[in-house]
Amino acid sequence: MVTATLSRVVSMRERVEDTLSEHRNEIVALLSRYVAQGKSILQPHHLLDGLAEVKGESDEHEKLKDGLFGDVLRSTQVVKKRLMLNERIQNLPKLRAALVKAEEYLHKLPKDAPYAEFEHKFQEMGLEKGWGDNSERVLDMIHLLLENLQAPDPSTLEKFLGRIPMVFNVVILSPHGYFGQANVLGMPDTGGQVVYILDQVRALENEMLLRIKQQGLDITPEILVVTRLIPEAHGTTCDQRIERISGTQHSRILRVPFKTEKGILRQWVSRFDVWPYLETFAEDAYNEITAELQAPPDLIIGNYSDGNLVASLIAHKQGITQCNIAHALEKTKYPDSDIYWKNFEEKYHFSCQFTADLIAMNHADFIITSTYQEIAGSKDTVGQYESHTAFTLPGLYRVVHGIDVFDPKFNIVSPGADMRIYFPYTDKQHRLTALHSSIEKLLFSPEQTAEHVGFLKDPKKPIIFSMARLDRVKNMTGLVEWFAKNSRLRDLVNLVVVAGDIDPSKSRDREEIDEIEKMHRLMKEYNLSGQFRWIVAQKNRVRNGELYRYICDTRGAFIQPALYEAFGLTVVEAMTCGLPTFATCKGGPAEIIVDGVSGFHIDPYHGESASEKIADFFERCKTEPSYWDAISNAGLQRIYERYTWQIYADTLVNLAGVYGFWKYVSKLERRETRRYLEMFYILKYRNLVKTVPLAIHEEHVDGVEEKTASAVANNH
Repeated sequence: MVTATLSRVVSMRERVEDTLSEHRNEIVALLSRYVAQGKSILQPHHLLDGLAEVKGESDEHEKLKDGLFGDVLRSTQVVKKRLMLNERIQNLPKLRAALVKAEEYLHKLPKDAPYAEFEHKFQEMGLEKGWGDNSERVLDMIHLLLENLQAPDPSTLEKFLGRIPMVFNVVILSPHGYFGQANVLGMPDTGGQVVYILDQVRALENEMLLRIKQQGLDITPEILVVTRLIPEAHGTTCDQRIERISGTQHSRILRVPFKTEKGILRQWVSRFDVWPYLETFAEDAYNEITAELQAPPDLIIGNYSDGNLVASLIAHKQGITQCNIAHALEKTKYPDSDIYWKNFEEKYHFSCQFTADLIAMNHADFIITSTYQEIAGSKDTVGQYESHTAFTLPGLYRVVHGIDVFDPKFNIVSPGADMRIYFPYTDKQHRLTALHSSIEKLLFSPEQTAEHVGFLKDPKKPIIFSMARLDRVKNMTGLVEWFAKNSRLRDLVNLVVVAGDIDPSKSRDREEIDEIEKMHRLMKEYNLSGQFRWIVAQKNRVRNGELYRYICDTRGAFIQPALYEAFGLTVVEAMTCGLPTFATCKGGPAEIIVDGVSGFHIDPYHGESASEKIADFFERCKTEPSYWDAISNAGLQRIYERYTWQIYADTLVNLAGVYGFWKYVSKLERRETRRYLEMFYILKYRNLVKTVPLAIHEEHVDGVEEKTASAVANNH
């Protein structure tokens, strides 16, 4: 028997040095050709063809071509146009001279002179497209660069980098749930994240189109939202490979299936069970992405734990700038889920998820959060990322420095609501009054159907309203219990909740089924008939927007009772419509709302005091009607100042430029960290994934459904 031995792996640096040493003459001869031609951005196949001419088709050529040098050439991004500079500018003094000369020339032109009028003159100076679309913008850009060359400061550098044409193709990853544009909201694992991404794409495309135009370019930007293709789509479009995103010109949803040894997985899989599929999904997704874009993306954005891990795998392999958006890190949503991880493991597989989160957050070039609390928490609570600084999974591993919350990679970029759908109730000109009859039927019809149960005996009372997924953390049953136990609140208002399914047999989500059964128990136990209405999840966003405004007409309020909420998009939606809002103090809503000014904070762990606070508000509004208007108007003002998609998109594009430039110029690769992450992924994460059972394949043969259990590495 041969004894296994360990041998030292040759480092990347040593491989580069060996390649350059062995083939020094050939590489110098090759690169000299292009130095003589002046500066330009080359396509990889040109260099490889040139290498063949220099070296000839010998064994040495094949060794060099297929080695590390060839790998580097093949990984180079393809850029079809020369931007900013041409071969006339070879060094910094020539650049300074060209900028000064261009500045003098532009001062003689009208401010609105189009770039086409002086394009040839600029080319003679060594300057190409990308500075601006008219003389005023070009001059402003030249001033910014001269300032940075002479006396750089952070704000000037950020402004300059935000205006450099660097990002044209963006990929956004969101594998889990039913990702679509219609009939998906309220489906398992499908809620605010889908709304967030679709609104993000529209705002981001508009910002990219505007900037590219202002840069004087005719390049078409593209955005791909990459998600999972689900053959059993249940009336959604999730079984379609490509879907154009409405309200955009150049953005699409690209769906890639989960695969196992048995083939394509047909049915939905919980976000807690996706881990065995993600590595293959990442490889398949990247192949599909490059086929669609015909080039690697310039920026890749991950969403939630699964999307961030897939983004890390692709970015690590391809050298793409990576942005992470957590939305919600499960570790803070489930108290003591680290210490007692074994108790959660069969249902949630947190060992995989926490490991994936650690890998992804450390691999990302930059991370954006919606609130400060997501990063560092508050005086009373630990932040989502802060909770990963140090923790222990007993019997598995101990984390001593999981993440540095002071790392400059963290940025707060808050989203907004789609102003086409969510606008103030006072905007009578755009109110969708044609929907009022269907909304009134939804709220007040005495019929008990599969869509709504319970009824409102007194429709004239104000309505307190809540809308969310029906899971434990969203705490919708908690809100119903607060209302049920507070007789004063029950006398003042009606309660309407829009959440999940009413029939537990229609749900495939374990947690939702428990909450459905609890909701029915509460209705019977507290005899809520006549004061409470439960409506199934509503998937029509346009009608939902008018529903918020209809609740405003009743002088009601929106309640967000979550045990923890990373941001709270429904809070922003409600406030944008002018609806006074009470929201959890655990998480992002505590930053969105200024307590007592633009809304109210409530503690979800103290339901009695929360319900009393809501009752106090409506008691005051009865005697002082202007108080309702004051809170409504202050909420709108807060939104306009801080929470719009226009502000979001502008900031995100700036950050993409800054971190992309930082990574490119400084060669910021964090090699030691990333080598450690590779080891952690291979030795720990892959083994943990083997403990997650694969879903049961559902195969349809001749109209008969046949179910076969997939192989499970560790049978629970």
